[in-house]
Amino acid sequence: MTGQRGYHHGDLRRALLAAAVEAITEAGPAALSLRDLARRAGVSHAAPAHHFGDKAGLLTALAVEGFDLLAGALREAGDLLDAGVAYVRFAVGHRAHFEVMFRPELYRRDDPEVAAARERAGAALRAGVALRAGVAALPRDGTDPDQEADALAAWSIVHGFATLWLAGALPPRTGPDPETAARTVIRRLFD
Repeated sequence: MTGQRGYHHGDLRRALLAAAVEAITEAGPAALSLRDLARRAGVSHAAPAHHFGDKAGLLTALAVEGFDLLAGALREAGDLLDAGVAYVRFAVGHRAHFEVMFRPELYRRDDPEVAAARERAGAALRAGVALRAGVAALPRDGTDPDQEADALAAWSIVHGFATLWLAGALPPRTGPDPETAARTVIRRLFD
């Protein structure tokens, strides 16, 4: 290619997703454009459409990646408290993914890859709740409404905290470290 960076990507799909993360971090998902991603990646303006079809396709791929990253972070956590802190750590460290994942109007929410990745993340969170409850796993069929409610409560608490942190809506006395602040809040509610 002439006039742009003119180099060949070994993994253009990965480069475009990385450019999307950068763009979303700077200006949010609404400002994202495939043309800007092409410019950032140093490729033709048609390249992103070739790989993803359209903006929704690209954001679908970003949501899948985000849910898988979240599932990995939650699986590495030791207990429910650590899983909650891992959730907040993920939200702060992967803000662009987080901003897309929980805005299903931005992507193809019925995409099978999104559904599978969302389920992997949900299963990892439910595993933390099951561990806390002293059971091997939460039933997927909703037969234990108390444990299902516990899983929803855990998710609501950590997601709400992460969202408030990212919005800068928490009081200054919360402190400068999201993990420490999250651990304090989660411990009060989970212990």
